[in-house]
Amino acid sequence: MMTPDACRRLPRPARCPTPRQRRRLGWLLALVVVFASGCAGLPEKVERPPSKTLGTAADTPLGRIAEASTVDPELSGFRLMPTGQFALQARIELARRAQRTLDVQYYQIHNDQTGRYLLRTLRDASLRGVRVRLILDDLYTAGEDEMLLALNAYPNVEIRLFNPFPTGRKSLITRFTANIHDFNRVHRRMHNKLFLADGVMAVAGGRNIADEYFMASKGANFVDLDLFVIGPILSRLSFLFDEYWNSPRVYPLRAIVTTDKSDAELQNEFEQLTSAEASEPVLQTVTVNAEAGATQTVELHAAHEGTPEPEAPPPNDVLGYSPIVQELNAGKLGLIWASAQAYADNPDKVIGRVSSYGGVPIDDVDSVRYNVIEMVRRARQEVVITSPYLVPGLEGMETFAASTKRGVKFTLVTNSLAATDEPVVHTGYRRYRPQMLALGMELYELSPQKVSRSLRLGRFSTSIGRLHAKSAVVDQKNLFIGSMNFDPRSDQHNTEMGLFIESPALAAQVLKLVGVIRQQGAYHVTLAENGQDLVWTTTGRGGEQIVVEEPETDIWSRMMLELLSVLVPEGLL
Repeated sequence: MMTPDACRRLPRPARCPTPRQRRRLGWLLALVVVFASGCAGLPEKVERPPSKTLGTAADTPLGRIAEASTVDPELSGFRLMPTGQFALQARIELARRAQRTLDVQYYQIHNDQTGRYLLRTLRDASLRGVRVRLILDDLYTAGEDEMLLALNAYPNVEIRLFNPFPTGRKSLITRFTANIHDFNRVHRRMHNKLFLADGVMAVAGGRNIADEYFMASKGANFVDLDLFVIGPILSRLSFLFDEYWNSPRVYPLRAIVTTDKSDAELQNEFEQLTSAEASEPVLQTVTVNAEAGATQTVELHAAHEGTPEPEAPPPNDVLGYSPIVQELNAGKLGLIWASAQAYADNPDKVIGRVSSYGGVPIDDVDSVRYNVIEMVRRARQEVVITSPYLVPGLEGMETFAASTKRGVKFTLVTNSLAATDEPVVHTGYRRYRPQMLALGMELYELSPQKVSRSLRLGRFSTSIGRLHAKSAVVDQKNLFIGSMNFDPRSDQHNTEMGLFIESPALAAQVLKLVGVIRQQGAYHVTLAENGQDLVWTTTGRGGEQIVVEEPETDIWSRMMLELLSVLVPEGLL
């Protein structure tokens, strides 16, 4: 290669490019390489060894606790988990106590303290002989191939990727650039969240696995909602997991990412990637009351030394519950029992496949969206919805208009512009605000400053608060909790999962949580006297405060919102 000095000695027309020109040339060559590789598609004739849930493990410690806790074998038991530390500890305890299977499905497991801790807990379970099946959507695995390969190298662990990116895997930018020819596929994602242990206990709801979902981030933390679940609905949740696991839209990790390293080398790499100090696992012995008058000693793999322990939960959450680990140790759970159904979108949704009859498209009656809309349409008195992203669209507005005409009262809680982590989606939401308010709907927007000061909503410390919970309560008795946002992306492009429960007791608890958000962490949005402009009202220590433009924002963010509103089509929000 010619040195810079040698270049300068050449005649001017033949001189080497300047540093700026070399950088431009490098970018050009990189783009050429990316586009050249962009023609590569997903591998064909992939081996997907089918597997199914091993059935409910009633003879395991978790199975015996579930049996001892059951009050009616035809009903399922539920506990709301609005507090992040409680929800994380529940997942970790299920992983530590499982003896046969762990089936885990997430949109995102982030490479941060929370994500690495949970992955190590899954690894420890596999070393006890637990079969671990992990389905990850492939969007947010960018740059994490090494860590996933390392975990996949352990015995009893298998990782599969939903709708993967075959090329450009180092970053989100290179992924979409290298696969731009296949954009109609790769922009469709799996948004489901599910954690199943021994087929007898589960956690489902809205949380991904990352610091900000469990009050562990220093920047922003989410107000979110999960359900702890036992009972007959577990067989349905297991079936839905298997449907994804064996789907042709889900690829074994090794079919997408290859390596020359041995399993031993990869396992050693996992230690290095997930812990500051690699060490032997520490065994922890816990004695539980399996049944009245009987005890059982369970040997658990605790987290390895050097892995920071997640923050312990507070004594009680906003609903007055103590951490569920206390009841697991006692051998019996106090839950709310109710009839329930679980639904998940068909994995083929990501290739645009829809249900049809005689060649005519019809609604998929097993989809999450269909069942939420039907629940809302059957409302007679009241609908209360929380959603971080709220873009009703024309069909949603028709449903709202028809329902309000029948006298149904609507209360909607979503993020303000200051609280949202997706300002592009906010542009779609704000188009419908005047119409929703004109229908008489109550509209509340989360205040990141107020919610962070509310101790009842979580310990935010110096971080700001954002809404991530997705729920709907109809007529104070019918309840939806799941992964689906009320926006076009959840409707048309992403797959979702949700639980539908008939329970006045659970509905009352969700309404209590919504009430706390409205009173302590949100602005009430109303129409101004002219019927066009908006007014944001909140009550604090200084009394009532009124704002006439997007609160807690500056002029630059509002200007950017105006620009985005004309650039982004609603269908992609």
